[in-house]
Amino acid sequence: MIEKTYLKTKPQCKVKFTLPSEAIGEATKISVVGDFNNWDASATPLSKKKTGEYSSTLKLDIDHTYQFRYVIDDGSWLNDEMADSYVQSPISQDTNSVLYL
Repeated sequence: MIEKTYLKTKPQCKVKFTLPSEAIGEATKISVVGDFNNWDASATPLSKKKTGEYSSTLKLDIDHTYQFRYVIDDGSWLNDEMADSYVQSPISQDTNSVLYL
């Protein structure tokens, strides 16, 4: 799930990335990776909440398009069901989630 909150004072948007516990099974390490963090799995980990969901919030520049995916501790990649769109990955046969801001 993706929640967008556009800031009134800056050309940025707070984007909250959330995955429900049933989407990740027994995994304990989940990260969101994408254009905004150089696809670095250690840059933006998701934290486990009391509800069992995992989430992380980033401030991203508006008027941009970002590709992203979630990476789960066993090396699995997962798209977001609430992404704005999907595009073919340039490095694999998978698709990437797309976020329009």
